[in-house]
Amino acid sequence: MTTKYALIAPCRNEADYLRVTLDSIIAQTIQPALLVVVDDGSNDATPEILAEYAAAHPFIRVVKKPDRGFRAVGGGVVEAFNYGLATIDLDDFDYVCKIDLDLELPARYFEELMRRMADNPRIGTASGKPYNRRDGGLVSERRGDEMSVGMTKFYRTACFKEIDGFVPMVMWDAIDCHKARKLGWIAVSWDAPDLNFIHLRPMGSSQKSIYTGRRRHGLGQYVMGSDLLYFTATCAFRSLEPPYLLGGLNMFIGYVNAWRTGEKQLPDPQLRAFIRRYQRRALLVGRRRAVAEIEARTEPEWRARHAV
Repeated sequence: MTTKYALIAPCRNEADYLRVTLDSIIAQTIQPALLVVVDDGSNDATPEILAEYAAAHPFIRVVKKPDRGFRAVGGGVVEAFNYGLATIDLDDFDYVCKIDLDLELPARYFEELMRRMADNPRIGTASGKPYNRRDGGLVSERRGDEMSVGMTKFYRTACFKEIDGFVPMVMWDAIDCHKARKLGWIAVSWDAPDLNFIHLRPMGSSQKSIYTGRRRHGLGQYVMGSDLLYFTATCAFRSLEPPYLLGGLNMFIGYVNAWRTGEKQLPDPQLRAFIRRYQRRALLVGRRRAVAEIEARTEPEWRARHAV
C-alpha cells in the first residue's frame, strides 16, 4: 500500500480550532509526508500558533499568502489551496488532500482512507463523515455517500490531475466529484468509527451567519447547474435539521435569486448536463442506484484508460 500523502490547508483566523486540528494530524498512525498551511491573511493568533507547530514538526510548512483583506469562501478557498499547491511537486505524492483546520480527526483517519483506496483503484476521492457536537452528543451532518466532503478532500494524485484540480468557484467541492465520476472514477464517503470526524463549525455556516451560508449554497447549486426539482427536494431534506425550516428555505432563496439575477454558471455545459441527468435519475431510483449505473457505464472506458 502506497502511503505518501500531502495535505494542503488554506486558513484564515483559525486560532480557536487550529491546535485541535494540528494535534489530530500529528497523532495520525501514518503522518503526512508534508502539510502545507496557507495563511490567507490571518490577523489573530494563527501565525504564532503555526510558527510554534512548524518549529516542532519538520513536515509542517507554512506559506503566507498576500492578504485580500477578508475571509473568502468558494473560489477564495480554491485560490488559497492552489497557492499552496504551487509550492509542491504533485508527482512526489501518491495522494493529495485539501483539508480545513477546524476538524478533529480520529487517529487512523488517513491510514484507513488509503487502505480502502488501495483495495479499489477506481476510488479517486474519498473522505469520512462530519459530525457536530450538540447537546452533549454527536450529530451527523448527513452528507451523501456519493461525495467526498469539502472539509477533507482526499484525492488519489492520478485522479486529481485528471480532473485538472478544483474549479475556482462556489460549489467547487461538489463539481469535482461529478467531474471525477463522469471520467469513471469513484467518489465516496464512509460512515465508520475510524473515519468519522468532528467538524468544529456548523455545516453551511458563514463568516456572517448560517443563513448567509445556506443562501450561498443555493446560489452554488444554481451555478453548478442543478436541476430545480432535485434541488427543491434537497431543500426539504435540509429543512429537517437546524435551523429548522429556515435553513432549507434560505437555500431555495439563494437558488432563485441566482436564477433571477442571471448568475454566471459553470462554464462546462456538458458537465452541467451530466449533473442534471444524474439528479433526475436519482429522483426516480435514488442516489445510490443512480451512481451505481454511472459507475457501471463508465467502467470500461476507465479501465481502458488506466490499463487495469
